[in-house]
Amino acid sequence: MSIGKPFIMKHYILFFFLLLNIKGLAQQPVKPNAVELYNQIQKLNFLGSVLYIAAHPDDENTRLISYLSNDVKAQTGYLSLTRGDGGQNLIGTELRELLGVIRTQELIEARKIDGGEQFFSRANDFGFSKNPNETLEVWDKDKILSDVIWVIRKFQPDIIINRFDHRSPGTTHGHHTSSAMLSYEAFDKVNDTAIFPNQLQYTTTWQPKRLFFNTSWWFYGSKEKFDAADKSNLCKLQIGTYYQSLGKSNQEIAALSRSRHQSQGFGSTGTRGEDEEYLEFLKGDIPKDKTNIFDGIDTTWNRVKGGKAIGDILKNVENNFDFKNPSASIPELVKAYDLIQNIEDKHWKYIKPDEIKKIISGCAGLYFEAVSDVQEITPNSTLKVKVEIVNRSSIQMKINGMGAIPLLESNTEAIADLKENIPYTKNIELQIAKEVNYTNPYWLNEKGSLGMYAVNNQENIGLPDVIRQIKVGVRLNINGVEIPFERNVVYKYNDDVKGEVYQPLDIVPAVTSSFAEKVYIFNNDRDKSVTVKIKSGKDAINGTIKLELPEKWQVSPKEIPFTIDKKGQEIVAVFSISPSKEVGEISIKSIVTVDGLAYDLNKIDINYPHIYKQMVLKPAEAKAIRLEIKTKNEKIAYIMGAGDEVPKSLIQMGYEVDILKPDEITTEKLENYDVVMTGIRAYNVVNALEFKQNIL
Repeated sequence: MSIGKPFIMKHYILFFFLLLNIKGLAQQPVKPNAVELYNQIQKLNFLGSVLYIAAHPDDENTRLISYLSNDVKAQTGYLSLTRGDGGQNLIGTELRELLGVIRTQELIEARKIDGGEQFFSRANDFGFSKNPNETLEVWDKDKILSDVIWVIRKFQPDIIINRFDHRSPGTTHGHHTSSAMLSYEAFDKVNDTAIFPNQLQYTTTWQPKRLFFNTSWWFYGSKEKFDAADKSNLCKLQIGTYYQSLGKSNQEIAALSRSRHQSQGFGSTGTRGEDEEYLEFLKGDIPKDKTNIFDGIDTTWNRVKGGKAIGDILKNVENNFDFKNPSASIPELVKAYDLIQNIEDKHWKYIKPDEIKKIISGCAGLYFEAVSDVQEITPNSTLKVKVEIVNRSSIQMKINGMGAIPLLESNTEAIADLKENIPYTKNIELQIAKEVNYTNPYWLNEKGSLGMYAVNNQENIGLPDVIRQIKVGVRLNINGVEIPFERNVVYKYNDDVKGEVYQPLDIVPAVTSSFAEKVYIFNNDRDKSVTVKIKSGKDAINGTIKLELPEKWQVSPKEIPFTIDKKGQEIVAVFSISPSKEVGEISIKSIVTVDGLAYDLNKIDINYPHIYKQMVLKPAEAKAIRLEIKTKNEKIAYIMGAGDEVPKSLIQMGYEVDILKPDEITTEKLENYDVVMTGIRAYNVVNALEFKQNIL
């Protein structure tokens, strides 16, 4: 669906807007402490950036990312070419694109901890690949190279670091080598206007200064070989920093970040003490100081025309920061913000104001949120939202206006004064447009290929997260300077155990449907019952549901009428399907019709405690397979693995399956079965199997 005029206001003071934004993740208001604010101020005074490039979500070196972001204070990004869709899932049944959604969120959570930024290409993790030639053929090399160059042009890194060696095809995963090869090639092409010129209507060319390979003893085969190797071309970084103000070592922060990869079982224990990372110089200007990869690169405000005055102000803020009264820094921060609006450098003009606004907000204890009364809303519906703004400092602030982004001309008179620690609240209603897009991971909106996701909007390529559309914008007058702030509309509730819980606001279809089974196996000519669940996205709907199958397959009845009274309620419809005589595989599609509109989507909720709740919309389909299988009453003992659904299919084939728990695995028990099967990664998720190995 296209996005039309999304909201009709019922309160003239407030207006709301749609915005496609990289930072669209619903989250609770940020409440940084004085130490965190001081670290953010230090980062304001460092104008240098690094982009780390690898193939999968768990390939990143969190120790190096944390060091560069928290010690060096550099803008540090991680470009993972894939979203990890081809991996296995240790925490649930989601696989392929659903696993990719989980691993995307795990990376986003990891970056919140280590301080980096996250990017992706359109590459689909199609599984293990033996060599880069195969990988780049399946991925479509030109498109992924385009994505790498696009991210470099947008992020403008001074330094690029490859996780893998571009010179080692065939010795490791083809995805790994391909990521390094693409980065190596992009380094020489990113500044050429003839390369992917269509990108230049949105960004500019860029030339990184240096390209490195993050090597280690592992790439040399052993620690002994690495110790004996010539290191004259290597930079050695001491990354074992202990951050006294945080009470953590760099490695401990990195371990917390790494442990976000829960679906892959990458929980990590932090270490302490001196530690190092090695970077092999590949291209560009080699640094004279091998302990400082930014050696010779101006990372001060002097690199920006007109930036010296800004740098002087921010250095003064850093030197005189009052940990007992962070709000004392606000007047100077506001001056710096105002000066940045006039610089010519579009890149830093985009990045630094956003950083300063967050610091001003934190120093003022500014609490600003917009909370919906529901977690899900359908198009063409009314949404109730409560806006709350609290200035918890002595700095004078006024609300000059609220409006769509870009914000409209502010009012000549302030809407309200934000007096110290006095909440400003406003309850509003808005009408969600009929044409508004459903919430969904943008890379799953169109059907892709084995190796590529389909993303047609150039400006969306590289964005890490779901694009959230509903936001609130406000103009605050702080010390005579107007500063815009914006927030996503979110949903929150109080849990008796967890307390305050935040979830993103999702725009959902009026009705969705799903099959009780993903696969239906017919091993004879008998009819099989197929159950479809129908779920309402709003109150009081009436409609019909039918199944679409190829001609040689039959379904009864042709359609089933239904009524659902309450939003969120589910009912079931049961059909009888007769298979074709021919062996083969087909798709069964569910079509629900309500008020003359056809709905063919299945809503899948992904909800784990270590990531924000995610909603994925996929076609409401199931597979039906006609097979010729002759079973002889074989009995199977099955030991469940990670995300395991194999037993369901075995039962449909006609086998007798018993699922055994570890304490049931005995020699006498297994004598009753013809076959014993262990599921995917069973030994990873069932620790007790270690002690049953001899019996098995």
